[in-house]
Amino acid sequence: MASSSEDEWIVVKCIDPEITAVRSAAADVILSTAVIHTWNLASLHARQIITIKAHRNRLIESSTYFRGLLCGSFSDSSFDCISVQWNPQFLLNLFKFIYGYSVEITSDTFLPLFEGALYFGVDMLLLNCKMWLTEVTSVKEFPSLQLSSLIDIWKFCLEQANDSFPELCTNYLAKNFMWAVTCISFRDIPYNLLLCCLKNPQLTVHSEKHLTDAILVWLGGNVEHISGDDRVEILQQIRVSLLPLWFATGKRSCCDFSKFFDESIQTNFSLVALPSESSINVFGDGDMCHLRIRLTEHTKQLDLSGCPQIKLGVLLLSLLPSSYDRDLLLTKTIRSSMNYNALSSAKVYVQKALPVLLTFRAVYEVDISNCPMLCLEDAIECFSRSFPSLRMLKAAYHLRFETKKLCHLVQRCPLLHDIDLTVDISPVLSSQITIISSYPAVLSHMPTVSYAAIPSTASLSLMARCLPSNIAKLTLEGRIDVTDHDLQSLSRACVSLSYINLKGCTSVSDGGIAVVILECINLHSIVVCETSFGDNSIMALCSHLPGGDRLASAQTEGNNSMSLAHKLQKLHMGGCMGVSEPCLTDLMSQTHKLSSLCLRGTHLVDSGLYSFSGSSLEMLDITCTKVSAAALAYIVGKNPGLTCLRVRDCKNLFEPEYRGDGSVFRFQKDFYMKLGRSCQFEDITFGWGFSYVSLDALKFALKKLRRITVGLGGSLGEDGLKLLAATCPLLDSVTLYFQVLWDSIIIDVIMLFRNLQEISLCYCFGEISFSRFQFSMPNLRKLRLERVVRLMTNNDLVILTQNCPSLTDLSLLGCVLLNSESQEIISCGWPGLISIYLEDCGKVTANGVADLFNCYALEDLLLRHTGQGIQKNFILGAASKLPMLRKVSLDLCDAKDGDYDIPEVADRNSLSSVKIARCKPQRCSLELQKLKARKTPLHKETLVMVWDSKSTIRTLVKERI
Repeated sequence: MASSSEDEWIVVKCIDPEITAVRSAAADVILSTAVIHTWNLASLHARQIITIKAHRNRLIESSTYFRGLLCGSFSDSSFDCISVQWNPQFLLNLFKFIYGYSVEITSDTFLPLFEGALYFGVDMLLLNCKMWLTEVTSVKEFPSLQLSSLIDIWKFCLEQANDSFPELCTNYLAKNFMWAVTCISFRDIPYNLLLCCLKNPQLTVHSEKHLTDAILVWLGGNVEHISGDDRVEILQQIRVSLLPLWFATGKRSCCDFSKFFDESIQTNFSLVALPSESSINVFGDGDMCHLRIRLTEHTKQLDLSGCPQIKLGVLLLSLLPSSYDRDLLLTKTIRSSMNYNALSSAKVYVQKALPVLLTFRAVYEVDISNCPMLCLEDAIECFSRSFPSLRMLKAAYHLRFETKKLCHLVQRCPLLHDIDLTVDISPVLSSQITIISSYPAVLSHMPTVSYAAIPSTASLSLMARCLPSNIAKLTLEGRIDVTDHDLQSLSRACVSLSYINLKGCTSVSDGGIAVVILECINLHSIVVCETSFGDNSIMALCSHLPGGDRLASAQTEGNNSMSLAHKLQKLHMGGCMGVSEPCLTDLMSQTHKLSSLCLRGTHLVDSGLYSFSGSSLEMLDITCTKVSAAALAYIVGKNPGLTCLRVRDCKNLFEPEYRGDGSVFRFQKDFYMKLGRSCQFEDITFGWGFSYVSLDALKFALKKLRRITVGLGGSLGEDGLKLLAATCPLLDSVTLYFQVLWDSIIIDVIMLFRNLQEISLCYCFGEISFSRFQFSMPNLRKLRLERVVRLMTNNDLVILTQNCPSLTDLSLLGCVLLNSESQEIISCGWPGLISIYLEDCGKVTANGVADLFNCYALEDLLLRHTGQGIQKNFILGAASKLPMLRKVSLDLCDAKDGDYDIPEVADRNSLSSVKIARCKPQRCSLELQKLKARKTPLHKETLVMVWDSKSTIRTLVKERI
């Protein structure tokens, strides 16, 4: 019987209900709280029974369970030994806590400890658990609570009618939603928890697209567990007005959700359209929550790319407090901002709204690429106030932004580190075409400017007003309005510049680039493909850097360490024909830190590769150069870390070469064997001399291969393609030129590559019929069939749309049996296409162009020799009906009235270039007979119109581009 002594002991026998005596071979254990500090819980794992000797009064004081059991009217209250059905490990932790020892609460132990504390009534442990959960769910850094544990906690607390914990779980999931999507257990989230999360004002996502993708994944994994009404309610939480146009159109082919995404497209177009009843009705008379971009105090990344409906008014609405939703002045401003060309009143309101805009200090990255209706200058004004920590800005394809205003942009956001202002590269590249005439003039050779030239007084004045910035990475790809003057200004403002991309900036001279190199002494990455980059720029790279701090490093590392070339990590100069062989060789001898090198289409010869001293190359592109196999083998041998190698159209590779010792070096036998032993490739491009033997020698280096291109001069054959399929399980892109292909070969290969995302078959020999392709390729995004399926019919096209539903890029060349019905098949089967190339495709446009306009997200459209029925106002109509359209290519042979109307600058909308090809006229019956025999008209010239931020450049070129 029990006594009244303070030190009275009681024995608690803990029995694990989950473990039977048969399963537990270990002997029972007896522990005493008198030596609790010696307990080793890890050694007590998988014990069915553990007996604990403890102080009766300590248990009564600390636990309501033991208080009721030992002090109440239960028969057990008089016993010296009681039994408890519980997990021994967690009961031991409970006892340690009762005796003043700390218990570690983690994502895995929280629920058992909380459940035990709740069952045994240990209030202090309950409080500790609550404090831990409150703290861990409020952490703003990387989530420390596992999603599976969060789900279990939410379920348990909901069953226990604990109101505060489920709310903490919902808030945590909402704040960390983007992380949760990446977890394996995301599909296990209960419906009610997900719905509460989606309605939570703290829901943080990069974009509405990311949210929609996540919801569709969850719905796909819970088809059998939710009703139709529940599915609709989940989908209704998406703000369809903010979905990217290409994304919404691409989902229209999904039967279960087509109606939902149709609504998104209609709203999208209502917002894009000029002021009208349809656009005004989008706002309604109530609140405008459906137009608010999701922004919270936890938002770090904001992605609005591909949304033509995003305009200044919508941006303002999202950055103002919610109390302004019913502000009549704001509503009026938003409606007026629907007209891109009438933003003066909205600009004034921006200045008035700046003081009351909300601040989101966590935002460091914003992507507004391909938002053609959003004025970049006004957006920057808003960002400068609302995103003070902004470091990365992606604003590609903002054609109306003038580069000369970049200095002002930099000053408005002082912490900016990375700016991307990419636009489409002009098709008029003087190194690749023959210019007949141009207005304004396009120079085939930029004037030579001394890299030591002194800026003009006006230039110095502008630079004096532009204070130094933190910009380290600057991308101006394709901007033909960038001049030497602009580069001089930027080089003085961006003193920390380490990466610059001037690819396709054809208005910049060699001397202008050299000035940037001399001014920006921190540069380590330079991309200058298709520019006038030449000997002056190379001299600047190889010249000694100023500054005494570099003298010490020069003394220890050699004289070359004083040049910028010594620090280069990335150099892409493809297509720069202005670089001489001696200068290129000199440059190669000083760039031993390079990891990415592109010398495509330059005057590269063997001496250039032999002089390269680096050993860190990961990417090498020497396409269209005169290097030999021996020189390439030399550089590959020194750079075992190569993962990307492109050597297409290098005719000298297959020539027999001789080493210094006079032994014969044959490309097929030695070179590929060396590559196979030393490298692990992810991307390769070969041409002359590449065969099955080459592939077999490389097979051990191709286990991680993702992309392969085989060009002219290469021949894989059936055995090579089968070996490729067997060797490269990760392959997602295949491009083949001038190969011999048959149905059986293609079917065998593609059956093994069901996850391919890109297939390009160009100018291949043999007959391919898609009527036999009865298998699905749901991941295929890009498909190019050029001169390989001449007899493709509309039925074949239907089969393609059914088996490849996710296409975004389609190129068909030489499909002579297609007709006007093909337009409807293409637009209905692939409504999300962003690029369509149809050339020499029968009579597709014989009755005009109408159905293709249903591919609302089109950005690039080429129609040539597809039937003489294209309307004269087609370009104007396409520009007005397709808000994302940037590039159009046509042929006068297809013009119904023999010509096309060319849009003025104000009417071009998003257009950046228009190419109109013209064939030679048929002047006599003899020429007509020759033409019929040839079946394809002879090309004469191409008119190219390119728009930059300031003007239109019209160029007549000899080539068909």
